Amino acid sequence: MSGQAVTIPDDRAFASFKSECLREDGWNVTHNKGSITVWAQSLEEGKTVHKMKCRMVCKDVSAETMYDVLHDIEYRKKWDTNVIETFDIGKLTVNADVGYYAWKCPKPVRNRDVITLRSWLPIGRDYIIMNYSVKHSKYPPKKNLVRAVSLQTGYMIQSQGPNTCTLTYLAQVDPRGSLPKWLVNKSSHFYAPSAMKKINKACLKYAEWKQRHNPGFKPWLYPEQTTLPSIPLSELSIQRAESLENIDESCLAETQDRGEDSD
Repeated sequence: MSGQAVTIPDDRAFASFKSECLREDGWNVTHNKGSITVWAQSLEEGKTVHKMKCRMVCKDVSAETMYDVLHDIEYRKKWDTNVIETFDIGKLTVNADVGYYAWKCPKPVRNRDVITLRSWLPIGRDYIIMNYSVKHSKYPPKKNLVRAVSLQTGYMIQSQGPNTCTLTYLAQVDPRGSLPKWLVNKSSHFYAPSAMKKINKACLKYAEWKQRHNPGFKPWLYPEQTTLPSIPLSELSIQRAESLENIDESCLAETQDRGEDSD
């Protein structure tokens, strides 16, 4: 999303995102084990935009369940162990909203957060959820977090039958800082596959959890259910990376994080 004004993605934007999810030329495989493949693009000289793509075949998980799990913010607070804080700020249309997400980074790297405009679109039995960073005057950067920038990040879910789907995660993010090489390397070999496995596990437990937590409430499917306030586009502006703090963490040494898991 490189235009000057904040816009809600149209069909061409979703088609472009899908094309990038499916494209393999220009991407280097960095991990291929079991049902998970990870690709990365090399950092351009003088640039700090990290580009990564993960794909996972999920058996015993329907595309519909995966779509619900990725949308359900209350359930995310239960299964996403990296989340510090997440909440919806307001709605723009029936398939676009604005939200906040803060997450833990591996120690001693500083934690990050983002404000994003998120949009979603079912395409037959396939689904796309994607976002890019915006600014909102009521949610400025916090002193204890580094405000990152999502240039384009999201998920594509492809149905492979009644109980199987393929999940592709595409991230083009400027973390606002020079990250240590060990973190960049570990992201593709450990953190990304681990995150995909957590999503898969969360899907397997979602039906039971949802049955006990407002089972009929799915505003991403039934927009008339939403209780979010409407936000005019005029309250938002594009989040420029160059307007944010840029920190150099490239020399930080890795510490043993007891919170890591490899399951």
